Amino acid sequence: MTRPATGALPVPEPSVNVATAIHERLAALEPESLQLTDESGEHAGHEGAKGGGGHYRLTIVSPRFAGKGRIDRHRLVYGALGSLMQKEIHALAIEALAPDEI
Repeated sequence: MTRPATGALPVPEPSVNVATAIHERLAALEPESLQLTDESGEHAGHEGAKGGGGHYRLTIVSPRFAGKGRIDRHRLVYGALGSLMQKEIHALAIEALAPDEI
């Protein structure tokens, strides 16, 4: 994040840093593989893009998903991402798999 002068809040960097933050937070799920695609450019002019939130596609393989249904897997992902879902991420398409499903 860029630190503005005079104590103002930090300004988020472009999506590269958002992608880095996503990878760092999803490390909590101990992924065996993780593929993140920034599709924000395909949504230029979209209302969410105007607000600064990016559009991402995620494929993640983790043993933490074993025995869990789709909704519980998505909850784990959203929980790991936390506050990024409030502004930095406007849309996230998730494919969450257990290792024995690939």
